[in-house]
Amino acid sequence: MIVETAAPAAPADAAEWWRGAVIYQIYPRSFADTNGDGIGDLPGVTAKLDYIASLGVDAVWLSPFFTSPMKDFGYDIADYRAVDPIFGTLADFDTLLARAHALGLKVLIDQVWSHTSDEHAWFAESRSSRHNPKADWYVWADAKPDGSPPNNWQSVFHGPSWTWDARRGQYYLHNFLAAQPDLNLHHPQVQDAILDTARFWLDRGVDGFRIDALNFAMHDPELRDNPPVTDPGAKRLRPFDFQHHLYNQSHGAIPGFLERVRALFDSYPGARFTVAEVGGEQADREMKLFTQGPARLNSAYGFNFLYADALKPRLIAETMALWPGGEGEGWPSWAFSNHDAPRVVSRWLGPARDREAFARLAMLLLVALRGNVFLYQGEELGLPQADVPFERLRDPEAVANWPATLGRDGARTPMPWRAEAPNAGFSTGEPWLPVDPAHPALAVDRQEADPGSMLYFTRRLIQLRKAHELLRLGAFRPVPAPPPLLVFERGNGELLCAFNLGQEAAECVLPAGWRVIAETGDFPQPLSGLIAERA
Repeated sequence: MIVETAAPAAPADAAEWWRGAVIYQIYPRSFADTNGDGIGDLPGVTAKLDYIASLGVDAVWLSPFFTSPMKDFGYDIADYRAVDPIFGTLADFDTLLARAHALGLKVLIDQVWSHTSDEHAWFAESRSSRHNPKADWYVWADAKPDGSPPNNWQSVFHGPSWTWDARRGQYYLHNFLAAQPDLNLHHPQVQDAILDTARFWLDRGVDGFRIDALNFAMHDPELRDNPPVTDPGAKRLRPFDFQHHLYNQSHGAIPGFLERVRALFDSYPGARFTVAEVGGEQADREMKLFTQGPARLNSAYGFNFLYADALKPRLIAETMALWPGGEGEGWPSWAFSNHDAPRVVSRWLGPARDREAFARLAMLLLVALRGNVFLYQGEELGLPQADVPFERLRDPEAVANWPATLGRDGARTPMPWRAEAPNAGFSTGEPWLPVDPAHPALAVDRQEADPGSMLYFTRRLIQLRKAHELLRLGAFRPVPAPPPLLVFERGNGELLCAFNLGQEAAECVLPAGWRVIAETGDFPQPLSGLIAERA
């Protein structure tokens, strides 16, 4: 239940439209296919923008659609300024941008500045010799006397972070796949080239960037070994997990580069938005560092919830306590699902439980948090993680580490649009990943026909957040409550938010003088929650 409210309030400062915004993430490859090749494309996104606008979100974030050999499905970029033909053309992007703006939607695009594809022209020149103009644009190092890599750094996906290149007779660094060589962002000319790329897209009219893997953008030039993880209880699924990543990433010069980025953004009229992806064991510190003061990024995109195994009151309280709103503090962004993590309903709920009740609880909680809200495509439908059989896996991480890590494919399967259509209306051709059999029943057309659906519930919650400035911008203050209860206030006590995150009924009575404006379930029954305002 959601009580009808007044029309959405305009942001107090239009120059900061992004503060408290709801941003919808689109993974174009899996969103909507218009040419029948089984891969989503930019015209497909454009065709669905009216649907996205109907959600009430403020902006869309497009995962990479640039020219790429697709070893990591677009996060290995071969040309920063071109659209890969499988997605369309630059003209298609311009059409998408114009239509989005006509609908009142801002458009954010992914920028991958820590690495490129090994098919990028910059890398082809850099690897050709040790003395060409781009020789130092990537991270090269000599072998040890015994021919082994320069140090002990391990890549995120599998194995050492170094690959031997016979052309130069040196190793090159790659924190991810060997096909993703790391740029040397310490080099002023590389920074200039990256900023020129940013100008290209800002000149086209994009409203901001999501910057991928930002804390991997600069390495330790001394190439010192990372220390080992000595905690016997630490989870070790990959070689990467055996180290503290002090030197292959997180260099202290990154904030200086970000100040150059911010200066560029501030030179454009209107409000442009920057949000960094920051993961890893130092993420909390780096998120704040990268957004500190008025000269760096606007926000940071945290993994606190994305990689958490369970939803517990302590997780919410401790994460929100990292961002109390002090002087010079940046602004956080939060997501419960994205293209790199299992969908929240499956990750936090588990099998054989009330999926729809949990989906509603999670959505109500997400919109009640202080910070920007990122919704991943299909989250508004309550989609569970898809089951992708081994023979259909495409994610290199999943294939390399099967079955210890199931990878990301289960969160990247096609968006279900029409329940009875072939491939749930995603494509007339065979999709690049299979449609999960459980997804068509949750398709958009089914939920559009049901005012009691998860889709309608999500729309009403987004409208509620827009109508209540305190939900977008108000302070967060925890209220003591025994687990599994989570209780907190927004603003100066004007809004009260209460949730039972457990599977058993709890005892909790709403104090007198409060009016419920949104709820799911029958609080304090299991998997229920509410938002109330002073009557």
